[in-house]
Amino acid sequence: MALSLLSPVSISASLSFTLSAITATSNNNASSSLYSLYHPKGTLRTRTATSFFGGSGNLRIDSMADKRDLCLVLCSTNGGGGELDDMDEGEIERIGNQDEEDDDDFIIGHSNTSPERWDVLGLGQAMVDFSGVVDDEFLEKLGLEKGTRKLINHEERGKLLQAMDGCSYKAAAGGSLSNTLVALARLGSHSIVDRPLNVAMAGSIGGDPLGSFYGTKLRRANVNFLSAPIKDGTTGTVIVLTTPDAQRTMLAYQGTSSVVNYDSCLASLISKTNVFVVEGYLFELPDTIRTITKACEEAHRNGALVAVTASDVSCIERHYDDFWDIVGNYADIVFANSDEARAFCHFSAEESPISATRYMSHFVPFVSVTDGINGSYIGVKGEAIYIPPSPCVPVDTCGAGDAYASGILYGILRGVSDLKGMGDMAATIAATVVGQQGTRLRVQDAVDLARSHAYRLKGSGVRTDIGS
Repeated sequence: MALSLLSPVSISASLSFTLSAITATSNNNASSSLYSLYHPKGTLRTRTATSFFGGSGNLRIDSMADKRDLCLVLCSTNGGGGELDDMDEGEIERIGNQDEEDDDDFIIGHSNTSPERWDVLGLGQAMVDFSGVVDDEFLEKLGLEKGTRKLINHEERGKLLQAMDGCSYKAAAGGSLSNTLVALARLGSHSIVDRPLNVAMAGSIGGDPLGSFYGTKLRRANVNFLSAPIKDGTTGTVIVLTTPDAQRTMLAYQGTSSVVNYDSCLASLISKTNVFVVEGYLFELPDTIRTITKACEEAHRNGALVAVTASDVSCIERHYDDFWDIVGNYADIVFANSDEARAFCHFSAEESPISATRYMSHFVPFVSVTDGINGSYIGVKGEAIYIPPSPCVPVDTCGAGDAYASGILYGILRGVSDLKGMGDMAATIAATVVGQQGTRLRVQDAVDLARSHAYRLKGSGVRTDIGS
């Protein structure tokens, strides 16, 4: 499925991108695909993958209740930082049900057995998010700079939660990568013609109630968390404070999430994965570059596409060489916003995101760059396709880029070759999340978007019956 597109941001350049899905039936009746990504310098990168299409799933909806305000638990102590660690799983479970209302009750019947291959496996920080809305005065009193991300220790976390007494908050199995994976699983759970996507995550959680909460919440969202908890470890948390102007300030307590080791279990998971996604925040952690490098090598050795999320400008600036070692040698796909893309290129703030997208696409086969209300760009072979923004009234910008990435991955996994259409859907998903409180794509929104996408595929003449 090859398609030539005329980029609206380039007067004369014609852009050709090949993302072919050639199916064949194996002995176990699973279909296999050959993904061909043309390297910008002219060489052909080939990745073999299995089980991108075919199959079906049974949908089961269970109702749950007993939801209560997070502050009743978080603010019932005298601070000190131990309140989260002392909760039992039932308390955290009741908190977590607030996060996405009844969305976590929308479950595809899970099997206790793993699939032959994972469509997507993400490696990232496993953090429980506590999010709420505050005003600028709240941030000023605590000396917090709006719109930044800061690491805090155990004691600082306790004091911050104490300062938040009287507010209402939500809990979620958070992290940038998990936002993307949950949205992807929801988009892929109710496709009209294709089987549900098999989505999984690996990372590091503690053997504490928060760790159990994290794994349970992801499983209910059809994302399998596959890493065993670390005994006596403390699961990381992120406190996300959103101001009325939709900007977010994040305070991260890393805990056990700062330790991500490469072992035989992780290698085995990667060996049966079609798309392997590395979260950029991992570059911040001690000794993780070795883990990332070995994981990416294993992914390429077994025919998987490797995607890297930029995550944060300051992270790129502090670990610039490490990022480029991975991106330049292993990445097939890079997700970044305009500031992160400029940081990758060592461009000044005056440089346009179009220039950064084009520059990066000389080194990475597929580049996705978002630019907020200005739209986004998809870069391939030195050219950039402009994707206009999808209209929305912003409520909370947290998770917009994560949602956009899910749309791109969904399009790739469904064999879409129309890059403009893929970008439009990703922009619509991002706008949907920005127009709500919270970072997660809601189930019904995902269902509607997947149906709309399937209709678009039929209308554009792209095959939607492969493997069915």
